Amino acid sequence: MFWAIIVCCIITIGIISIYFYGETDNLSSGIPVLNYHEVEDNVNNPLALTVRDFDDQMAYLHARGYTTITPDQLLNYLNAGGKLPDKSILITFDDGYVNNYTNAYPILKKYGFTATFFLITDVIGHNPWYMNWDQVREMQEQGFQFGSHTLSHVDLTSISSEEAALQLVKSREGIEWRLKTPAKYLAYPGGFYNPQIEKSVAQAGYKAAFSVKFGRVQQGSNPLALERIPVFKSRWTFLDFYVRLKFTKAIGKIKAVKDEIGL
Repeated sequence: MFWAIIVCCIITIGIISIYFYGETDNLSSGIPVLNYHEVEDNVNNPLALTVRDFDDQMAYLHARGYTTITPDQLLNYLNAGGKLPDKSILITFDDGYVNNYTNAYPILKKYGFTATFFLITDVIGHNPWYMNWDQVREMQEQGFQFGSHTLSHVDLTSISSEEAALQLVKSREGIEWRLKTPAKYLAYPGGFYNPQIEKSVAQAGYKAAFSVKFGRVQQGSNPLALERIPVFKSRWTFLDFYVRLKFTKAIGKIKAVKDEIGL
């Protein structure tokens, strides 16, 4: 009986939140930063969208007039009041899987979109599951951006400050050496960070870092812990994507209630 009441309360809060917290497409609702990992069929992993699902999502964004932006544009908007289109969206991928090149890249190009890929630099070019540097450079030439996901995808909060600094600096330097352009942005492996890690990120030369904290980036967001909207495969993948994109605040409210009561 108790849990039935709790579930009913969550559903009620969700309905009310969706009514009051539906997002608009202008900048006042914040900038959605989508977070993907893999685009591959026949993979039993919620982080791996099918090719069809990813295409459907990009087709939706294209049909609704969204414009993809870069981390530079986002940071300029946050720090210097730079101008952005109303329907701005930043698409990001973590890890650097080879299917980002074989499957996601052609779909993004088809719809005139760009994206930012955060690379685990120790495996790029050394593991067949991940991209190689020739593929990365080809995408860079087409306007795609690349940032760091550290050397080895280690939880930065679980290692010494010296090792964390090594992971941050060497991965940035490796990207810059390979691509001949500054690597200014980081995505935290696993989303793990704390105030000391934020300080290390800044000292390592990064301008901003992306977390997995659910939400849209707003004026006043912490540039060293920027919010994102993770996208997963589920029974209703497109519906989940749509609700997360269009009702980000509502989902955030529901998540906060669930965390508060330990669900």
